[in-house]
Amino acid sequence: MDNHAEFKKGILFALGAHLLWGILPIYWRFIHGISAFEILAYRIILAMVFMILMIFILKKSQALKHDINQLVAHPIQLVAIIIAGYVITINWGTFIWAVSNGHVLQTSLGYYINPLVSVLLAFIFLKERFNKFETLAIVSAAIGVIYMTMKIGEFPIISLMLAFSFGIYGLLKKLVRVEAMSGIAIECIVTAPAGLIYIIYLWQAHQSSVGLNMSTFLLLFSGAVTAVPLILFSAGARRIPLSLTGFIQYVSPTIIFLLGIFVFKETFDIHQFITFIFIWIGIALYSISQYIKMKRSPRPE
Repeated sequence: MDNHAEFKKGILFALGAHLLWGILPIYWRFIHGISAFEILAYRIILAMVFMILMIFILKKSQALKHDINQLVAHPIQLVAIIIAGYVITINWGTFIWAVSNGHVLQTSLGYYINPLVSVLLAFIFLKERFNKFETLAIVSAAIGVIYMTMKIGEFPIISLMLAFSFGIYGLLKKLVRVEAMSGIAIECIVTAPAGLIYIIYLWQAHQSSVGLNMSTFLLLFSGAVTAVPLILFSAGARRIPLSLTGFIQYVSPTIIFLLGIFVFKETFDIHQFITFIFIWIGIALYSISQYIKMKRSPRPE
């Protein structure tokens, strides 16, 4: 009964994370008059503040100290988590800029492609081999990208930046053996100085856009908006199988896709529809491959 309850909690946590990630474009669109890079700088710093508060509230400070000591003792892991922090920052910045500049559908496309990019990165760096469904999935997604470039005349750079940055982030996280909360906190701590330097530069150059207005008020919640889904995702991932986490991850790009069309009224013509058809075929093939792996893997006693 306890395992069943934990399993249900895991599904709810994972769904909660992806629902929040799905509706994030609405939050960023409400922040007007502040550049994407300034928003990103405040987001990094406020995420660090929020994570440190959470560490103390949840009494995880000893675990954080232990994990920091472990990283210092293993320089490769320390370098990996520092790079991971900056890679996910690139992902955040790309997402904010894309949403602010009317490219919500491209962000959706990026997060649809992401699992296929992760398979490709595992092939290159971890020497994992494709099965036939994964090969066909990657080929289908590649055709979609080529079709979009040729027919729409727009190379999906935003989509690929989001997909590859998140894929590389996941790859780097495989090298680091720390608790989820500690990992998120450390990533925020190592990237916060860059955000602080940029904010100081804006103040000194009199180019800062923050002030006594609604956008600045909303920006104050960017740390929580960043950290809460990550915490929920980590809590969910510990309680449910990786294969199920993989299926749930399509909730967020689907919500973003629907927002792009019905809320933000972005152009969605026949060529974009065909592009997404190829990506969705790729996702279906990838999902079949994951289902087959799940069925073949021995069940724990």
